[in-house]
Amino acid sequence: MNFEAPLQSGILLKRYKRFLADVKLDSDQIITIHCPNTGSMKNCKEPGSRVWFSISENKKRKYPHTWQFVEVNKNHLVGINTGLSNKLVVEAIQNGAVRELQNYEQLKTEVPYGAQKSRIDILLSNKHEECYVEVKNVSLGMEAGLGLFPDAVTTRGQKHLEELMLIKKSGARAILFFCVQHTGIEKVSPADDIDPKYSTLLRKAMAEGVESIAYGTDIDTKNSIVELKNQIPVVV
Repeated sequence: MNFEAPLQSGILLKRYKRFLADVKLDSDQIITIHCPNTGSMKNCKEPGSRVWFSISENKKRKYPHTWQFVEVNKNHLVGINTGLSNKLVVEAIQNGAVRELQNYEQLKTEVPYGAQKSRIDILLSNKHEECYVEVKNVSLGMEAGLGLFPDAVTTRGQKHLEELMLIKKSGARAILFFCVQHTGIEKVSPADDIDPKYSTLLRKAMAEGVESIAYGTDIDTKNSIVELKNQIPVVV
């Protein structure tokens, strides 16, 4: 996907109150921008890091700037906007770039489903089956190209896994899709030390037929473009 306007950049001073961050522009002006990430952002919020943000034309917004990317370890880019993951996956499916999710005739988003009154990120269907796709953003990179999910305890994510297992038992296809917005991640694993319950549920879900898929992203801050690229392995 292309951002409507060129991304702007600056140096991160701090992230605070979960949804806010102060950034120093190259002109030395300091602005407050919106942080679209409710997680811990572990390893992605170090003061002094270069960040990129988009600008909204919506005059009603108190903070028109939205944090999109951050440079980590001086050589990798990370997308911290969790809402962007769903858009990237939808775009890739519609373009036929996700080989595991081709040949579906209809695509819907945010569809209510399940015993726990959830909403599935993407519902695909054709004459033969329905396919429920739950999208998760992966931004926590470790050594040796390892990416971990989640970066904090996620009761919501645990609920989603339980729902996907029920969907699979009903006869539909159920998929957990890791959108890896980190250019240094080469494989994805559950974060056992951060959320052991989620890790246990993930392994149980996969044993019961829930599919796990991970795709990396190509992030081009110069041209304000980000898109899903190659598939990467999920190692449990």
